[in-house]
Amino acid sequence: MFGYRNIVVQNDLDEIIRREEIPFEILRDKSVLITGASGMLATYMVYTLIRLNEVKGYNINVMALVRNKEKAEKRFCDFLENEKFELLVQDVCEEIKTEKEIDYIVHAAGNASPKFIINDPVGIIKANTLGTINVLEFAKKSEVKNVLYTSTREVYGKVDNADEIYENTMGVLEPTELRACYPESKRMSETILESYRVQYGVPYCTVRIAHSYGPGMAIDEDGRVMSDFISDIVNNRNIVLKSEGTAKRAFCYITDAVSALFLVLLKGENGSVYNVANEKEEKEIREVASMLVQLKEESNLKVVFDIPETQSAGYSKMGRVKLNTEKLEKLGWSVEVYLKEGLERTVESFLGDS
Repeated sequence: MFGYRNIVVQNDLDEIIRREEIPFEILRDKSVLITGASGMLATYMVYTLIRLNEVKGYNINVMALVRNKEKAEKRFCDFLENEKFELLVQDVCEEIKTEKEIDYIVHAAGNASPKFIINDPVGIIKANTLGTINVLEFAKKSEVKNVLYTSTREVYGKVDNADEIYENTMGVLEPTELRACYPESKRMSETILESYRVQYGVPYCTVRIAHSYGPGMAIDEDGRVMSDFISDIVNNRNIVLKSEGTAKRAFCYITDAVSALFLVLLKGENGSVYNVANEKEEKEIREVASMLVQLKEESNLKVVFDIPETQSAGYSKMGRVKLNTEKLEKLGWSVEVYLKEGLERTVESFLGDS
């Protein structure tokens, strides 16, 4: 079962805190607020802070803001009574209600699932706009040292005639497409961040994340490719492709993604944006599916094709262009976990004993 004490998770956390490029010492005796804390990357950030307290005695106060109390209590059940951990149950679209002094904020609230993009586009827009304003109003009053915002590669839109995308590259978005609720509101949230920096001096950094995966990812009717694939393997089902599977992706394992987030939080330049992606391995979707079924050869699972006449409106139709990560690498970051190993860890985290 996935959780803090899961063997794969514990090994991942120790791997993260051993990364010499991240100055975790800065967080000693500090307070950190993480919104959307029950999401995959945010959960691992909470876990990492708790692990730093356990292993290194850093005395970090961790506040996890969540909307779903039941889900959060399951994710954080191993340390709910820990005096250094606090669960703040509220919607980020409302004023943040705490009198605690906070040194750092990670704003990770918001949904990227195609399921929610189709069924709750207004909710996605609110979390990315009103939610960001509420976080920054709180940051302004608390005089925080940095706000880290988790954005997406999708803000770049459709980029033509480019081999790779830098942080200052910007393509075209069609605002009336159903899926536009997600990248358009992420773009606006980035504008809100810069506006608060200019007008009120609120410090921030933004990370534009591409295709992260790992233990704790949502696999129940999420709708994203990797989530659906892992769900099939965990539930002993054939992987069913709804296309020819020739679209290419580059997937970033959770330890590399979370390491990038902490690195930018603690070393990023105020007002700067950083791409976060594993561009060392570009794979066709059907290749990823084949790698996964091979992990359970004893089950005789297969990759099968069931291609509909029309594709769902909830999926991104942007072409694949490589993200340039040189700016992040200059802070000391590098990819450490490659796809085969990352897939093995992810599947084991769902199927193995905790």
